[in-house]
Amino acid sequence: MTKANSDRSEEVAALLPLKPQDYHILFVLLDGERHGYGMVKQIERETGGVIRLEAGNLYRSVRRLIKQGLIVESDRRPAPESDDERRRYYAVTEFGRQVVAAETERMRKLVAAARARLATSSGKLTR
Repeated sequence: MTKANSDRSEEVAALLPLKPQDYHILFVLLDGERHGYGMVKQIERETGGVIRLEAGNLYRSVRRLIKQGLIVESDRRPAPESDDERRRYYAVTEFGRQVVAAETERMRKLVAAARARLATSSGKLTR
């Protein structure tokens, strides 16, 4: 592994674990650019309404994710007649993809450990 890759791995690790809303924002942006309202609605659909981001919370998270280099505001726009010119579109960066992949792997390991523990403790009672 090169020094540059090693340094990036440390940057990725330093951001974990992600806040749930940050993970979901990055996750929905993996499919392509979206504006804020589009992210909110997609996150609600994907979580069965469990995570509902209010505009203020969404844009605080978006500003933080931009500052961390995980997402960028996109320069590309849909055709003017099919979009509101005030909307801002966001895209995940390559670094953001690395972070969401690392967080996904971290959660996969956590779920595997939880399943193993539950399987071995299935008959034990706790008080």
